[in-house]
Parts: sequence; structure tokens; C-alpha cells
Amino acid sequence: MYVRVWLLTFQMARITATTAGPDLRRPHYDGGLTLVRVAIPDILADEQAALKQRFDAACDSTKVAAELLGPLEQAFTASPFFAEIAIRQPRALLDLVSDASIGRPRASGEYIAMITAVLDGASDVAAAKRLLRETRQLEAARIAWRDIVLGTDVHTIMAELSAFADAIIAGTVSWLGQTLEPRFGRARDEYGEVLELGVVGMGKLGGGELNFSSDIDLIFVYQCAGTTDGGRKDIDHQEYFDRLGREFIALLNETTADGYVFRVDMRLRPFGDSGPLTTSLAALEHYYATHGRDWERYALIKARMISGNARAQKRFEALTRPFVFRRYLDYGSLESLREMKRLINDEADSAALAADVKRGAGGIREIEFTGQLFQLIRGGREPDLRTRSIVAALDTCATLKLLESADVDELKQAYAFLRTTEHRLQQAHDWQTHALPESEPERERLRYALGFPSWDAFATTLSQHRTRTQSHFQGLLETPDEDNAGTSGDGWVRAWQHAAEGDDDAAIPGPEGPLSAGAEQLLSVIAHTRFLNRLSREGRERLDRLVPLLLESAEATGTGASAYAALAKLITTVARRSVYMSFLADNPPALKRLLELFEASPWIAGQITAHPLLLDELLDARQLYSPPQASALMQLAAQKIRTTDGLEQAMEALRAFRNQQVLRVAASDVMGHLPVARVSDQLAWTAEACVNSALDLAWSELTTRYGTPCRDDGGNRCETGFAVIAYGKMGGIELGYGSDLDLVFLNDSTGSAQQTNGEKSVENNVFYTRLAQRFIHILSTTTPSGTAYEVDTRLRPSGNAGMMVCPTPAFQTYMTEQAWVWEHQALVRARGIAGQCEVIAEFDRIRNEVLRRPRVEADLKQAIVEMRKRMLGEVDRGDDSHFDLKRGVGGITDIEFMVQYAVLRWAAQHDALLDWTDNLRLLETIAELELLPAAACDELRDAYFAYRAQIHRSALQQIDALVPVTEFADHRHAVQAIWKTIFD
Repeated sequence: MYVRVWLLTFQMARITATTAGPDLRRPHYDGGLTLVRVAIPDILADEQAALKQRFDAACDSTKVAAELLGPLEQAFTASPFFAEIAIRQPRALLDLVSDASIGRPRASGEYIAMITAVLDGASDVAAAKRLLRETRQLEAARIAWRDIVLGTDVHTIMAELSAFADAIIAGTVSWLGQTLEPRFGRARDEYGEVLELGVVGMGKLGGGELNFSSDIDLIFVYQCAGTTDGGRKDIDHQEYFDRLGREFIALLNETTADGYVFRVDMRLRPFGDSGPLTTSLAALEHYYATHGRDWERYALIKARMISGNARAQKRFEALTRPFVFRRYLDYGSLESLREMKRLINDEADSAALAADVKRGAGGIREIEFTGQLFQLIRGGREPDLRTRSIVAALDTCATLKLLESADVDELKQAYAFLRTTEHRLQQAHDWQTHALPESEPERERLRYALGFPSWDAFATTLSQHRTRTQSHFQGLLETPDEDNAGTSGDGWVRAWQHAAEGDDDAAIPGPEGPLSAGAEQLLSVIAHTRFLNRLSREGRERLDRLVPLLLESAEATGTGASAYAALAKLITTVARRSVYMSFLADNPPALKRLLELFEASPWIAGQITAHPLLLDELLDARQLYSPPQASALMQLAAQKIRTTDGLEQAMEALRAFRNQQVLRVAASDVMGHLPVARVSDQLAWTAEACVNSALDLAWSELTTRYGTPCRDDGGNRCETGFAVIAYGKMGGIELGYGSDLDLVFLNDSTGSAQQTNGEKSVENNVFYTRLAQRFIHILSTTTPSGTAYEVDTRLRPSGNAGMMVCPTPAFQTYMTEQAWVWEHQALVRARGIAGQCEVIAEFDRIRNEVLRRPRVEADLKQAIVEMRKRMLGEVDRGDDSHFDLKRGVGGITDIEFMVQYAVLRWAAQHDALLDWTDNLRLLETIAELELLPAAACDELRDAYFAYRAQIHRSALQQIDALVPVTEFADHRHAVQAIWKTIFD
């Protein structure tokens, strides 16, 4: 069986070049990407002169423009292959290089038109072979000119080569189908649509990164089984497409007197050389599901169907994507990737490849592996990693902080340099080579073609790039101490073996004495016969690796009994997906962080156990303890749902995003990396990102069904808008770990003809009600990943008896004429978080107008005090021995009420009180305006900080926010004293 490690490439760092003039001096790299000029080497002068003489003779009476003489000599020196084409077809070549379009790349449509015209002129297969080979040579010469003489960036060169190959493949498939039609008719699907051979480009072709003299790695597929019809002889689709595939290969691959078009390699197809030449999509799906191996997943990262109808292409993507990019983080493939890396290392270390810029140490293949490693493991979770471009993949690794940005820059620079070197090697003689030349003339040709003044200067720059690449490559799949990673002492192995195989009643000996009670309890659970018998062989092997490591680390750090119990629950939960056990065993730093977090927070332990996908967050401490800012969170949430297929997947992705980000906040919180205020900020920003994404999903679904809600405005139809207004903790940017979202929905639909503009039109009020219901469903419905957020809409005008979505005029009327004081208090902490900007702006206007209303001080105080007394009787859970941090006397609610009083009392005189919705910044504003003594505001702020910190800690410890009355006594008494000063 042929197995090949595929480490493939795309997009380059751009290299800007200047056009060489008649002085025969070649632009070159000065060690970076800046171009200067060098002279033609003396050792190549005679050869170049001879080629020029032959060209002049071939031109006969054709006059060569003076401005082309220098560039032609430059091209002849760098590429005798180019020179031979010029000698064989001088007129055609001169027309190409002097054409005004030579400075721009050909579009794919131009290539398709070119190849179609060429094949239309072919009377038979022999003619098609000749015409395609002549076309290939001229286009290769044109691209070589653009590369060598014009200095076109390597990214563009690869894209042109790939687009040219695409056009030849698609054109040849279509032409061959026509030639076979009289004999066998056409293959058709169940709808009667004509089927083409589906040619899947792999490797460099699939990635749009073909090099100058590359073979093309292909897989042939066809859409469905059946029988051809309309010809002299009907045959099975399998036989028909096998025949077409063989003729396709012969047409492109055979070497004739005119050369070849492309070398075709079919060894990546199912079962390799021993498998059928063509495969139906159903058989392909079955093969990957039952026989697919990790190296095939790796090869398919860049797979792209070049020919075939849209339905076949869509189905091919649908069946390969889940095979390549698995929904769960693919740590089970780490060992296979390590084996690939070992193979690469072993081959690169061989003396035979020391001069190979692709397969040698620090070569192109190592750069490809660096990016594609993360694509394979994380592509199922990170849509931006599902790219065929190695440069784009590396950039995404930097964005996701999987690699350092500086490291990625070095890899991209090396990639550009190495791929350019590869092109110059192949352009010299059209050889499929990656090896640096040994002879002096060819070395001089290469360094000149690259623009270096000497071979040593080139070798120095090459060595620098390869050394950097090799350093980054060697660091992959390693821990800081690779020699000791993933192994534990024999004593811990024996302890686990004793537990797994020994008497349940016998004491389990640790290597340094008795095990802790927590460790013994863990072993009693996971060493139980019923649990062990449920494991697959692979799962048992992974458990045998993990448990000794876990015991050794946990016992060394003094892990408590509750954390051990949580660990036991985690292991039994993930046992059926044993890749997680492999992940922890292979990543000691992640295992260490897991133990720290399980010890620090039962809530975190519960989250990770309920959602094992979160284990991935433990891999990189930089990401785990650096939650993104608000704008980045908004972008990340949008990215998560952008590439999903259908609402259910989008809802799952949204919950995974929420769980991931909240874990980062919690981990940073318990490990002391985030201040109290930032914890609530992060939780609120995460919720805001989820709300916006959920609204986008609901809006898209409803407008697709009904159209956009509109109204008449002076005879014109205009669209109306919708907004989500956050109240309470969300509105005040003070969200906690278990907080629900208090939301109110508004629209600005007024006037006449309030209807959607779709074919299935509904009244706007119906549309907006359904929109709100759909939005709530997207956030609150329980899926395998839980709920995103519970949504509470009782703060809307008239509460549960009011409209689900309130028009802004009705909202203003209610707030002005009917709302209670407590509803105005709630408005202090309200803000728009999603929807149309115009509706949010109108809400802000109404809010500010209501809060600015002059109020009678005595009446305001009375209303607030009465509401507070009512709350104490209904919700305060404190008693003589315990203090309720949220609702007890002197607690958070008292502070919030005093802040709200200050806003309602003085907003008419001070607009600054309308700028913020959070208590901390409002307290700062109140102090700056001297509405309350600065010392009092400081005391309230300190108490608020302390209370919220304890509430966060209580949530992470899964305990009530009740504390002994002796705790926070000073803060409590200070808050009570300030309350009396204001309200008594």
C-alpha cells in the first residue's frame, strides 16, 4: 500500500520586483525581500551567447524590439528551457512577451476560453495531444518571463500555474466526454443531468499553489451508479468513467515528441494503486468512514474538485469535511502526527536530502506541516483554519495565538524564499527538482536567477531561513521537557496496575507511602471492573497511560478529595471518547492546569465535565488566561456561526463559544489574572456577542421567510428596525457566572401599511413577535451543549401582560405616563446591545428624557424606601447568623438603590449621570459632581467590589452567596450608615 506524507503549500509573502533593463543585470534579494541587480555570470556567457545566436537565426527576418534584447538575454541565462521554446516558436513567443497584457495575470476565465479554443481545433486525440503540449510550452514560457524578468510575486505565479492546470483538466474532461459520446452515450444522474468525471485536485494543485514543473495529484470520482445511454453501446458508469479516466491520463501524462502536459499521479485514491481508478461518491464516503487513515485526512486538507457539476462538488465537500475536520478536537491523531514528524525528520536528516529545499531539514515540507498540524487538530472547531492556503493557515494560527506572530512572520518569509528558489530550479530546464545543483555552472545560474551576487551570499540567506524553519518545526508536538513528557515513575504505574487488577479490599500502595483518601476514592471508581470492561482496547491503553501521570501530579500538589471526585467523574464521562485521555497524557502542562482548576473551583470542574470540548482551552495558558476584548469577542462569535450548516449547528456553535469564553474568564478569575470589575465586563461582553449573533440568526431566518418589515413614510416604503435592550446586571455590565439576561425588545414600526415585503407577507407586529420568540429560542433552548442564556422579559412595559415587542412611541408613553418609580430605577441600568442603530438611538433619547424628569425629592425617597422594604420581606435570605450579600441590609441592592436615587434625583441638572449604566462609574461620576461626599462614594465602591468578588467566588465554589454576619461587617455597617444619611 502506497502511503505518502503530504505536507502541502499555498500563498506566499509578496516579493516586489523591478523589471530588468537592457544592461543584463538581474534583480536579486539582499537577504530579505528587497531587490537589487547583479551581472550575468562569466561561466554562463558562452552558453547564453549560443542560445541567443540560435534564436536570432530562428527569427530570420523578424525584427526583435530593442527593449526586449536585454530581458531576453536575462531569461535565456536563467532558463535554457525558456530559450529552447523561444527558438522553436520565436514569433509566438515574441508576441506573448511584447503583448500589453504581459504585466497582469490571466484570469481563470481567460484560461478556460484558451483551452476550449485549443481543443475545439483538435480533430482527434493525437491532435489534442499535440495542441495541448504546444499550448503548455508557450504558457510556461509566458509565466517564466513574468517570474524571471518582471519579478511577479510568487503567490501570483502559483495561482496562474494552478488556474492554467484547472482549465486544462476541466477542458480535457469535457472534450473527452464528447469524443466518447457516439460510442457510449452519456452518464446521467436520476434527474437526467449529464454527469462529468469529477477530478479532485490534491496537494499543490488543490491548494492553488502549483509549482513550475509540478506533477498533479488527482482522485477521480463520479456522482452515482448507473448505465450510460444514447450511444452504440451502453455501459456501467464505473466502466465508462474508468475508460474516460485512462484516456484523460494518457492525454496529459504521455511524453511525446512535443513533450508532456502534466505528469499525473493517482496514488492518493482509495486503496492506492490497488484500488479502482474511479470511485463513486457513495463508495468514497464509505471508504473514508471505514478505512480512512490520518495521512489521508492530511492529504484532503487541500482537496478541491475541479470538474464536475455543482451538486457533485457540494456533496464531495459535505462528505470530506467531517472526515478531515472533526467536530471534536482531534487529539487522537497526535500519535499519527508524531509519526509523520518522525518520518519527516528521518528523511530530512539523510545526507541525500541535505540540498533539497522541499524535503530537507528546514525545507518547504516542514513549514507546511507546521500549519497543517493545527488545521488537522483544530479545524473542526476553528472555521478559519479550514483553508487550503498554508499562509492563511499560519496567519490564523497567529490570530488564535497557537503560534507567536513573530514565528509566523519568519515561517512566511522562509516559505516565500524557498518556493521562489524551487521555481528558479525548475525553470532552468523544466525538471521536477527541488535539489540545489552541484555543478558550478548550475549554481551560478541559480544564484543569478535569484539575483544574488555570489553563491555564498545565497547559501547564507538560505541557511538562515532553513535554520529558523527547522527550529519552529522541532518545537511542534513537544512539551518543554519532551524526554519526560507523558511518562511517570514505575511506582505510579504499579499503583494503578494494583488498583486495576488487585483485590477491591486491598490497600493500594503508593510509591512513597499510602495514597490520600481522595486518590483511593478515584481509583475505586475508575478501577472498577464494570467501568474497565466498557472501554475499548485503545481506551484502556490510554487510561493506563493517563492514570499514573494524574496520580503522580495530583498527589505531589496535594489535590483535595472533592477535586479527586470531580476527576473521577470527568474520566468516566470521557471514557467513550478516549482521545481526551490521550490529550491529557500527551500534554502534562494541560494536565497540571486541569488539576489546578479542579482544585480551585467545583464550578469549573462541572463545566469541563459537562462539556469536554473545553479541555482544549487548557492547552495554551496564554489563551486560557487572556480572555479577548469586546470587539474580538463579537468577531469570534460571528465567525463561529458563519460556517455552520443550519440553525441547529449554529446554536451548538454559539453555546460552544459561550462555554469556551466563560471558562477562560473563570480560569483567569480563580488564578488571580483578572480584577473583579473585569470579570463582570468579560462575562457581559461574551453575552453581548452571543445576543448579537443570535439576533443575526433569527433575523436572517425570518426575513428569508417573510421579507423585511416596512412601513409607509410620506408615500415611500421604508424599512423598520428592531433592538434588544438589556436591563439589570447585563445592562449594567455587571454579569455574574449564572446570570440570566433581562431583556426588552423594541421596534420603530409606526404609521400605515406596516407589513413585510416578502412574497409571504405578514403584519410587522406578527413579524417582530416571531423574531423575539425565535431569538429567545436560539439562546435558551437546551442542546447537547446546554443553553446559551436564560432570557427574562418581565421588565417590558406592563410585564407579562404587555406586548413582547413594544413600538418606541408606546414605550415612551408607558415610561412617561404609567411606569412606577422602580421601573425608572431599572431604566438607569438599561442600554441597547443589539439591533438597528436608529432604534437604539431612539431608546437612548427616551431613556434620557425619562431620567431627566424633575422629581420631588421627598416623594422619590419614599418610593425607593418602600420598594426596598418590600424586597427585604420577599427576597432577603439572611438571618441572625448569615448575611445575604445581594439582598441583605447593607448589601449590593442597597448600593444599587442609592446610585439609582442619585441619578433620578439629579440627572435633570447633570447630563453626565446619563452616560453610564454601571454602578462603579456612576459612583465615580456622583463623587466628581459632589452630589454625595467623595468619602461615602469610596466606601460604597469598596463595599461593592468586595461583595461582587465574594459572589464570584461563591459561584465558582458552587455555594450560596450567604456569609456569616461577622464577614464584611465593616462594609455592611458603612453602607447602612450612608443609607441612613440619604433616606432618614
